[in-house]
Amino acid sequence: MVFGNTLNSANALIVGASQGIGFGFVKKLLTDSRINQIYATYRQLESAEELITLEKQYPHKLTCLSLDIIEESQITQVLQRIKVEVKKLHLVINSVGILHDDTFQPEKSLKQINSENLLRYFQINSIGSILLAKHLLPLLRHSEYSVFASISAKLASIGDNKIGGWYGYRASKTALNMFMRTAAIEYSRNCPQTLIVTLHPGTTDTRLSRPFQRNVPPEKLFSVERSVEQLLTVIEQLEQGDSGKFFSWDGSELPW
Repeated sequence: MVFGNTLNSANALIVGASQGIGFGFVKKLLTDSRINQIYATYRQLESAEELITLEKQYPHKLTCLSLDIIEESQITQVLQRIKVEVKKLHLVINSVGILHDDTFQPEKSLKQINSENLLRYFQINSIGSILLAKHLLPLLRHSEYSVFASISAKLASIGDNKIGGWYGYRASKTALNMFMRTAAIEYSRNCPQTLIVTLHPGTTDTRLSRPFQRNVPPEKLFSVERSVEQLLTVIEQLEQGDSGKFFSWDGSELPW
């Protein structure tokens, strides 16, 4: 059964929805008549102005919630809030991720490795997603098909790593893939109607990639809108046997 064929009156949760791909998913799903309710999380209110504006425009369809994904107590609080309003979720997308910020950049060599920065990469890029998998189970354990998708990166592929560098980002996204692969096996026993996948969106024109776009050919730099459409197509075409896999934006399966 293709997931897209079952999508109807669905409830969605977008984690990391204040900007970039997460915000793009919110905008796209708001226009999708198959989606009944959208829950969207943000970490900092000051960076979520556009998201909050959308909530005011769609008060009956969009609910915005504050969430720092590295705080397990906040994950439980948010999901308990959702559970009060709806009994089940059908689509969960975790788009939270970090590559750089004002205090650090991806490492180009071993001499730039810093344990504090590595820990931050793993907390945000990998640990948060497995904590979500842990606490989402009650909302995904139902008789209808559901998908839990996490945004990964082709750089996470060990088999495809030809140029090295970016140690923390690569390793944390690889850990994300392993976490989700392992969770998919457990979900197949306890929550068999839910598919868990990781997705590579391609190089997307967001704040995350902007400092590193100089050598990206124009045809390989996607707008947020295009990335979201491509990833939704991949999600909608998922079948039962796809749980635990790692897909690129064009639907091809990526090597571990």
